[in-house]
Amino acid sequence: MRSDFAASLAQLTAERGLNKEDLLNMVEVAIASAYKKDFGVTEERNIAVRMDPQSGHARVYEVYEVVDIVENPLTQISVADAQALKQSARQGATVEKEVTPPNFGRIGAQTAKQVILQRIKDAERDKVYAEFIDRVGDIVTGVIRRSDMRGSILEMGAGGKAEGLLPVSEQVRTEHHRMGQRIKVYLTQVDRSLKGPMLIVSRANRNFVRRLMELEIPEIFDGRVEIKSIAREEGVRSKVAVSSRNPAMDPVGACVGQRGQRIQNIVNELAGERIDIIRWDEDPTRFVASSLSPARVTDVQVDEATRTATVIVPDGQLSLAIGKEGLNARLAAKLTGWRVDIRGDGSIAAEAHASEIHGDPDLTDA
Repeated sequence: MRSDFAASLAQLTAERGLNKEDLLNMVEVAIASAYKKDFGVTEERNIAVRMDPQSGHARVYEVYEVVDIVENPLTQISVADAQALKQSARQGATVEKEVTPPNFGRIGAQTAKQVILQRIKDAERDKVYAEFIDRVGDIVTGVIRRSDMRGSILEMGAGGKAEGLLPVSEQVRTEHHRMGQRIKVYLTQVDRSLKGPMLIVSRANRNFVRRLMELEIPEIFDGRVEIKSIAREEGVRSKVAVSSRNPAMDPVGACVGQRGQRIQNIVNELAGERIDIIRWDEDPTRFVASSLSPARVTDVQVDEATRTATVIVPDGQLSLAIGKEGLNARLAAKLTGWRVDIRGDGSIAAEAHASEIHGDPDLTDA
């Protein structure tokens, strides 16, 4: 019958997914270190510990190299003395001399317990890291447990063993979450620390919108509709440029869904943030004109050298094209990658507040 130690070790390694031999080796190394510390043994000595995997009893040995002429008695032993310990000992081999102190079992057991507990913690951290490192860039779910100066702390993963941080800078200022609330977030990175992996998440990242659309819209998920670029001012409004690989498919209609249900589900997840779906066009004049939706554009003139698009709209559409505090024009510039100057068709110049902003169609935030 196996001892309690052997049974406990077998159960532990099975439940935690640990390798029994590796765990025993770690325990033996730790006990050897504890022996040197507690009994004032110089670090120069070669100390080995052998633990019985059935009983858990540990024995301590000094390890010597067998030589003809002993130069360092702390690590070397003569052939004659070695053969007194082990008759078959020869030059160049090693021999072990047991030096287990009386009542050493308590020290060994205490050290083994500490090592095993630490290895369990390390194994759980490794498991959490492995679970999430390949999910960077995906949407994950967490439960808000507390808030501090860094942001909101989320409980995540199987059994809530992973901890996520939603920094203040990655929160949407118009959203207010309560303790215990389950929310979806965008996983931006997994940081390893002494306390275990910290998952850094976001609800402000523009790719959060992209992933939500992939989850809600099958045509985007399977690649029939492609998101070309996203511009977002979190909590207020986003513009998403889409195109279809099939000329017969309407990418905007696929994203909006019947009676607007698909896009409305995403808007609801974003707490009412407005989303404009724009048809992407390789012709910059048509693309810039579409990006200023819902304003009606009469003409677009582009300067390739400065990547400036001068947009002409009816005088009555000026405020709509520019948007409140320049929001619509600013998002159009970010979406298209062009500087946007908006003018009325009655020669009333009204350069958009966002005209000095150069867009960035790249989908990945820095």
